[in-house]
Amino acid sequence: MRSTTAGTAEWTRDDGGPIPRHGRTRAGAWFAGLLLLGVSVVLGCRIADTDAVTPVPQLLAFLPWLLAPTGVALLFALLSRWRTGLVWGVAALGVTAWYIEPYGKTMEPGGVPVAEVRVLTSNVEFGRATDALIEAVGKQRPDFVFVQECEDTCMKALDRTLGKNGGGSGGSEKSGAGGYPYRQAVEGAGSDGSVILSRHPLRPAKGIRATMGMPGATADVDGHEIRLQLAHPMPPLPAHLDTWREELSALRDYAAANAGRPTVVAGDFNASQDHAAFRRILDTGLMDGARLTGDTRTPTWPALTAPALGAQIDHVLVSRGFTAHRTRFLDLGDTDHRALVVDLTLNKSP
Repeated sequence: MRSTTAGTAEWTRDDGGPIPRHGRTRAGAWFAGLLLLGVSVVLGCRIADTDAVTPVPQLLAFLPWLLAPTGVALLFALLSRWRTGLVWGVAALGVTAWYIEPYGKTMEPGGVPVAEVRVLTSNVEFGRATDALIEAVGKQRPDFVFVQECEDTCMKALDRTLGKNGGGSGGSEKSGAGGYPYRQAVEGAGSDGSVILSRHPLRPAKGIRATMGMPGATADVDGHEIRLQLAHPMPPLPAHLDTWREELSALRDYAAANAGRPTVVAGDFNASQDHAAFRRILDTGLMDGARLTGDTRTPTWPALTAPALGAQIDHVLVSRGFTAHRTRFLDLGDTDHRALVVDLTLNKSP
């Protein structure tokens, strides 16, 4: 309750004793300070170009959403008349806004267009979204399909409906009507299985050794070789951060070795542009297809809250000889990831 005496006002406890105004101010300032401290730790790691330790890697995936706790902290700092907190909060807002900008350079390659390819990548979550993926493939008709978490049942369904003899004549869009006679797979249970499906002839290539399957291949598209590598490193779980870093580093080494030739690396990277380990891959010269089409911050995970809230951890990365024209994000049932479709043109110097 509040009482007034001689033009002054103060709050009182239920027992009639006063609650000092400075006590409420101090509590608000402390709350604002704790919020800003947490935000600043994450931003500090982003500035230092490190993923640090739990919970920083997990929070970095949602870096743009640090604007929310920063805004709340600013409000409490204002109500508490905490000037240091106001300056701190404004600085945190500015740094967050700076890093929301897309990472990496873009460039228009010279040369003559020699091939058009469409890439679809999808994490089907232990095979549960296989039917939805088959339907999407039938509608989108991509040249290459990168599928993560495709266990035995998923592999068989894809082979039956999309393989060399899949769909049969007059097949429906849901069946996919075949058309993908070439495949390179790492078989496994649960999340371990992965497969690359292709309309174009494939030659086996050494994939990347990892906890979950990351197969590789070389495709022949109208006489032009394109290196294909599926990405699915371990997620940054607290107990597996070292593995997450090591497997992203292996993808970085692959990118560095192949950045000078036509290359597509696609899949669930379990990392966003706000992770230092993912930026190392982009620093080799590969470009993010979604970045090229202006869709860098469109979330792909978790599908339940995307596109309103989430992080873009599914990517199609391409070498410098490619241009990207259009990116689409598909909502498939029974998976926590949105599928990603990117239309690409391969250019060759005369």
